[in-house]
Amino acid sequence: MTGAPDVVVIGEVLIEISADEPFHSAQLVRFGISGDALNSAAAAAASGARTALVTRVGDDDLGRAIIARLTELDVDTSWIRQVPGQQGVYFDLADPSGSRQFSYARRGSAASTMTPADLADLPAPRVVLASGITGAISASAADTIRAAASLGQAFVYDPNFRPRLTSAVTAAALLAELAPLAAVVTPSAPGETNALLGEKDPAAAAAAVRRLGAAAVAVTCGVDGILVDAGNDQRLVPAIPAPSVVDQTGAGDVFAGTMAGRLALGDPLQDAVALAAAAASLSIGGQGGAGLIPTLAQTRSHLAAHLAWTRDEAS
Repeated sequence: MTGAPDVVVIGEVLIEISADEPFHSAQLVRFGISGDALNSAAAAAASGARTALVTRVGDDDLGRAIIARLTELDVDTSWIRQVPGQQGVYFDLADPSGSRQFSYARRGSAASTMTPADLADLPAPRVVLASGITGAISASAADTIRAAASLGQAFVYDPNFRPRLTSAVTAAALLAELAPLAAVVTPSAPGETNALLGEKDPAAAAAAVRRLGAAAVAVTCGVDGILVDAGNDQRLVPAIPAPSVVDQTGAGDVFAGTMAGRLALGDPLQDAVALAAAAASLSIGGQGGAGLIPTLAQTRSHLAAHLAWTRDEAS
């Protein structure tokens, strides 16, 4: 990539071991490469934005496999450092319901050693995207987010609260610190907003994040759509039914990455959110966090078909 990226994603890439039934001895499982940062970066790139990922990976075969996979996904790997250390891993089951937690083996991973120095020589992008997962893996990774938040023209923050990685108190404190720097924050309701803000109601949660200082909020509400609060009013972007539901892992990451990509390319927030909803809807048709990253053409076609169907139903 020459010149500044449109989108820079900060975070950890994980080896993904997944199965379609509860784990047991001698079971066949699927090897994948995923994690919220990879999923979001892949979605941003697929949305048409020139996208780079900042992270650290192990200086071994797994690290090289990660870089190769990101290259396949058209993500710039120039700011990925290969360092001695283990690669983070997570284990999951194909999850149509979207209600399950993951099992992690990532303590002391290569990515957890990230520092703000990893941002050196990075040209200022249009959008920086980071999540609370990155902030939870180590203090130095959280410092890297803090340094990156003011690096681009806009900062998008996905709280992405994971109780197995951090406490609600710590995650809420990081949200409160980063919200004033954010162009958009993307919490999910009701579980995450209740844990971090004490608000189950999406409208109340959006207002709470705006009071923290965020310029805009897009509260994802599952089948109830996305509530967008840009300060002047609150509008609901309807959910888009998925053609196929295989695994909801990574859908929120695809939403955040697509939205960040389209914002970087100049789309208004409402349009970016609608396209992101369509991409997330398609993504759950594949197994694993990055099992299905739709192209921009596929996403636009899916959104157009949904809007046409909605008009026909209303008439």
